[in-house]
Amino acid sequence: MPAEVSYQHDTAQGPRTVTVRYERRGSGTPLLLLHGIGHHWQAWEPVLPALAEEHEVFAVDLPGFGTSAPLPPGTPYDLDTVVPSLGLLCDALGVERPHVAGNSLGGLLALEMGRRGLARSVTALSPAGFWNRPEQVYAFAVLLYMRFGSRTLPESVVRRLAANPSTRGLLVGSIYARPKLRSPEDAVAETRALRDARGFSATLRAGLDVNFTAEVTDVPVTVGWGSRDRLLLPKQADRAERRLPKAKVVRLPGCGHVPMNDDPELVARTILEASRDA
Repeated sequence: MPAEVSYQHDTAQGPRTVTVRYERRGSGTPLLLLHGIGHHWQAWEPVLPALAEEHEVFAVDLPGFGTSAPLPPGTPYDLDTVVPSLGLLCDALGVERPHVAGNSLGGLLALEMGRRGLARSVTALSPAGFWNRPEQVYAFAVLLYMRFGSRTLPESVVRRLAANPSTRGLLVGSIYARPKLRSPEDAVAETRALRDARGFSATLRAGLDVNFTAEVTDVPVTVGWGSRDRLLLPKQADRAERRLPKAKVVRLPGCGHVPMNDDPELVARTILEASRDA
């Protein structure tokens, strides 16, 4: 069962408590897992057993997502706020400079943690921030469409769509290359997580001006990109390779935007090899 931890987040009105839910598995050097916008820690479930064989793994619900509390009212969800907040989270967990792996929004946060000295290695899977403007507009439109559907479809309809392998892709096909591999229960839970994500709108607004151009030079960086990513298109991997010349960029054949369920063995191996490089 997920645990929770609280820490003090400074705001203009003074310190406020933020409570984050997380799943902890395994033992060894710490590994922090960060999901994407509108998702939750369970996105990592397919790779947790393999990762926990070598690491003490913390898969977190980011503030404002999953079952974690949102940031204090009026607090922006930009990088300059969320990344230091993740540093405070690590302090509260008793973890110093963990390996960090993230997907989508989580990949962008992982890169920023590495740039700011908060990570000992970084694995970024289809990280946000390597788009051009048309690609960003497209991605945001898809996300908004998914969010609209999650908030307007009755629960009974969501369950019927999820129960049929032929229609499950209508719920999660934008993020998985193989939506039939996702269980009906997981598809329903992911739709519910997107519907209830209190940090979604503020995070999307904060992302409007994000364009990751900084180098991450002091820690090993691996960038993985699914060859069938329908949200952040695979050609963005080439842009990441140019902007991060010291990073190892790997293609994930047959994987979509959230590759952990499409090929758990490949994704787990990619993360473990990146952490061993450190």
